[in-house]
Amino acid sequence: MRAVVFEKSDLNDLRVVELSRPKPNPHEVVIRVTESGVNPVDYYTVTSRWVKPIPHIPGAEFAGIVEEVGEHVSVVKPGDKVVVYGRVFDGTCDLCLASMENLCRNGGIIGIVTNGGWAEYAIVPDRNLIKLPDDVNWDLAASLPVAALTSYHALREANLRAGETLVVFGASGNTGQFAVQLGKLMGARVIAVSGKNWVSELGADYVASIDNVKDVVEKATDGRMADVVVDPLGERTWGVSLPLLGRGGRWVTFGQLTGGEVKIQLSLLYSNQFKLIGSTGGTRRELLELVNIMSKLKVKVDKYYELSEAKEALNRLFSPQRNGRIMIKI
Repeated sequence: MRAVVFEKSDLNDLRVVELSRPKPNPHEVVIRVTESGVNPVDYYTVTSRWVKPIPHIPGAEFAGIVEEVGEHVSVVKPGDKVVVYGRVFDGTCDLCLASMENLCRNGGIIGIVTNGGWAEYAIVPDRNLIKLPDDVNWDLAASLPVAALTSYHALREANLRAGETLVVFGASGNTGQFAVQLGKLMGARVIAVSGKNWVSELGADYVASIDNVKDVVEKATDGRMADVVVDPLGERTWGVSLPLLGRGGRWVTFGQLTGGEVKIQLSLLYSNQFKLIGSTGGTRRELLELVNIMSKLKVKVDKYYELSEAKEALNRLFSPQRNGRIMIKI
């Protein structure tokens, strides 16, 4: 099979090689990968030193068709279309038993602590698979495990409620596209912060820029300001996003694309009773819920790449010309 691999922490070390197709253990499944989403986590995987095994196949977000199953697998069969829950979890720690597999004390992320999906075939535990409908949209399916699930979990952690006002930074990005749509499905009024006007097609009630978002939020809420702000961008937008909260508001993040060190005036935090929430990934149940509503979701793709163009795909993530998701077709 063809697979993207690297050994050094260097984008220039990415290459396509021929490997033997993996054979499943009793509770494992071999998937013929159809499509993979490209995310910042993949860039940091390739440029880090904390992956295994080496040589390493990256790719944390993917979907495909079951090719072969282990002898004890009964939940799926060859030919089934599936999406992969991207967390390795033991199922026995206190957090897993509380249905928080994303926080497993002995877990990690597929594509980082195991080989990932940037290959013609991938091997995963059967419990990491969720079946997809026959008429699946592969762009959307391959966007569920990271882009959609990360946003969905964050909005649930922030306890977004119908009738509230949600502000989404990076609204045209991987997670932002889904935060806008899921916020609307949850009944919120959504203000998308983006330089791309097409995000209004995702259901945003207002589209604002970094420069005018404060005015937009004030006008839309009659000065009450936002109930929930999603800001995965980090240092550069922190000083803009936090003051958008109204009293009792919740600020949630799952990323730091522009830097991870910020300052805060504590009186602003406690006098307004703000809640600062960190969120990571999502649970298996939440991924199943996304599969059940995927007909109500859509995804805008900027560009498709092949396995041999993995380096170009990762570089495109940070291009100012990027206009939607980056996907690898396999």
